[in-house]
Amino acid sequence: MPRPTTAAALSEASQRNFTTLLQLVDGFSEDQLEAEFGFEDRDRNVRDVLAHLHHWHLMMLGWYRDGEAGRPVHTPAPGYTWRTLPALNAEIWAQYQDAPLAGVRELLQESHDQLQQLIDSQHDPELFEKARLPWTGSASLGSYLVSSTSSHYDWAIKKLRKHRRATS
Repeated sequence: MPRPTTAAALSEASQRNFTTLLQLVDGFSEDQLEAEFGFEDRDRNVRDVLAHLHHWHLMMLGWYRDGEAGRPVHTPAPGYTWRTLPALNAEIWAQYQDAPLAGVRELLQESHDQLQQLIDSQHDPELFEKARLPWTGSASLGSYLVSSTSSHYDWAIKKLRKHRRATS
């Protein structure tokens, strides 16, 4: 699928990929849900993938909130740059190691719903006009939202399908 370039396409892609992701998770047996991945990866199980998505949702919501309030926006996170993403993602991974899968799934649903509301409250110019918001630099708000929803869900779906193939 091509990257969304309209508000309607982004809303639809985000919801469609999220639904696909949850259906995939729902199709796992209890053993598959709890099993360690059978391949090398930062994320080692289903919970890790869902927690990663949730945390990036929270960061996206924070960037938007700070930008709208005129506060400095620290992307991707204070103390990190886009070049140091592996370290940030490792910190995110560590943060959720004691969280139960069911709780992480609930958090993911909540943060997805918040991002979906944000997407649905915007129009094409607000979403896809480049450099419209100072904090997005030369990018558009839509490109940030695509990256934290539909594209990120697609990444997770591929990883979880790999896990399903390895455990079937």
